[in-house]
Amino acid sequence: MTAQISERLIFEGQQVALLANPLSDYFALGGRDPGFQSTSTALWRGYVGTWQVTEDRLYLVELQGLLRSGEEACLATVFPGFADRVFAHWFSGRLRIPQGKRLAYVHMGYGSTHERDLFLTLENGVVVAQEVRINGQAPEDAADGYSIGARTTWPARKGGGTA
Repeated sequence: MTAQISERLIFEGQQVALLANPLSDYFALGGRDPGFQSTSTALWRGYVGTWQVTEDRLYLVELQGLLRSGEEACLATVFPGFADRVFAHWFSGRLRIPQGKRLAYVHMGYGSTHERDLFLTLENGVVVAQEVRINGQAPEDAADGYSIGARTTWPARKGGGTA
């Protein structure tokens, strides 16, 4: 599996990479999955969510992706009537935010290691704890952080496959 494009998180006034997929929990709990199409090996889930922590609450504030029908997805695609943001009350678990330079690249999922990881622990969408894990110090010439790249995708082939 290819290293994956991260979700995005607005936290303490900055946009950072989020190495977790809270929306997957929503779908696993029976939430309406509109049928995202993977258009890149770096984006198997088929979408990128932008999340925001406001007053210790996690919100989904933007959703980008392509549906199997060929339509562009947005927040209202999954949550009709909620065009601006949705409180992630379904999510309980840990969110991982990589910090600092990259120590080791892993060409799989979110497996790369960075100098630090900030973990946010949530219960029903509310941040209840924060923890920083120190993983080591990178050499001066190491790559900076986990880039929040643009969605690199290829158009769908006729017949529904991906390129």
